[in-house]
Amino acid sequence: MVLSYNSTARLAETVRRKLEDIVGKRLFDCTGKVTMVTGGNGGIGLGFAMGCAKMGGDIAIWARSEAKNAAAKARLLEAGAGRVETYVVDVSTEEAVLAGYDQLIRDFGRIDCVFANSGASPKYNSVFEMPTSHWHEFQAVALHGAFFTLREGARHMKARAVAGERGGSLVGCGSLSLFQGLPGKMEYAASKCAVAAVIRALAVELGEFGIRANVVAPGLIITPMMGDSDGPAVKHLEGVYGPQIPLKRLGDPEDFEGVGAYLCSDASSFLTGETITIDGGYMVRP
Repeated sequence: MVLSYNSTARLAETVRRKLEDIVGKRLFDCTGKVTMVTGGNGGIGLGFAMGCAKMGGDIAIWARSEAKNAAAKARLLEAGAGRVETYVVDVSTEEAVLAGYDQLIRDFGRIDCVFANSGASPKYNSVFEMPTSHWHEFQAVALHGAFFTLREGARHMKARAVAGERGGSLVGCGSLSLFQGLPGKMEYAASKCAVAAVIRALAVELGEFGIRANVVAPGLIITPMMGDSDGPAVKHLEGVYGPQIPLKRLGDPEDFEGVGAYLCSDASSFLTGETITIDGGYMVRP
């Protein structure tokens, strides 16, 4: 049989695409790995989870809204996740975190990647405006909740490593407040800097078990927390900060899909103790 030029070209293109799929999945393959994301039913958390889902991973979402959990589950399954389970977990209490892991392990049998992402936006513009009650309430989720989440994830990963299966990935959500002062945002900056310190300590302590720990530091990302993407608040931010960013745009949750797949997969097996800044180049501008 003699193939025409067009037929040969189409066959070559099909083979090329198949090879790209195979190589891509080999490098960032998340099949068989379980990723748990706190605050994972929207925004950056869902973007991270989506990257793992597109690479065939299993996903567990911890968040407080059943309706948003259900919507996120549908999207993750459609994207290619092997399995998705959602849980209503308030990470502000240690008891809820422990119970959440107990249920997760019963359901999945393992945990491979944890993204401690739950938090909130800062509310005040001056240190003198901030009530003491707000400080404590904020840290209960953003700092203490992140610590409990990372600690218990590490506990399960270490137990598996001791049993003979090394590995695991712990990820904390930082921000550019790791590097810059934010007037009036002390509760937010303090939690992010503390979580980054916890991550570095975990990287050193758990390296012998093949468990790595890293920070993702987002720049200005447009999330549902900011309101409608076409609303005045977002438009204002785009007008003020967009021109200052080398890539000339604000970030989107989708910008975290790649780093999610990378940090979950074995492609990142030699990366630990690092802070990955996803900010469109904002921190390196002149």
